Amino acid sequence: MDSVLIVSSDKKSTEYLYDLLRDEQLSIIESARNTSFIHGEFDLVMIDTTPEIDSGIKTAVEISQSTGADIILAVPENIEKQLESISEKYGIFVIAKPIDKFILKKSLHFLRAMRQKLGGVQKENVKLKKKIDDIRLINRAKYILMEYLSMTEPQAHRYLEKQAMDLRITKAEVAKRLLSTYEN
Repeated sequence: MDSVLIVSSDKKSTEYLYDLLRDEQLSIIESARNTSFIHGEFDLVMIDTTPEIDSGIKTAVEISQSTGADIILAVPENIEKQLESISEKYGIFVIAKPIDKFILKKSLHFLRAMRQKLGGVQKENVKLKKKIDDIRLINRAKYILMEYLSMTEPQAHRYLEKQAMDLRITKAEVAKRLLSTYEN
């Protein structure tokens, strides 16, 4: 977690949050009075709610839906429990004000751990999607071989494997070449 945006309309709260977060060795910390001036991507957006609590919640939900940033929503202690359903639904981390330094530190460590875990899951998801795309491509190529060259499925499969070995490329690459020849 490198870049942090603090959203607060209260200068004193912004300074307090800045001091708390600076101790966590974060490289870029910026602040804004509202989200209409946000430019760029942030790893963490910390929103200090104002007396108009609905606007803070609305802002947190909008950021959650439009970015991949972790979100900490600082709310008055008396409504923290009421926001559990919203926080679960949108992945917003709700923390009660006044913010305890220890709680914030633990929250940041938790968010870092979840970001790393999610990053691993996303990488695995990309690999699986590529594998599925390759299988679809290979199956289309087999179908082309079966249709145009009257091969059986095992023969088409063997042909793609042999071409891949002979040319020292993947079966997916052989399939792409084959499809470009027959589908044009």
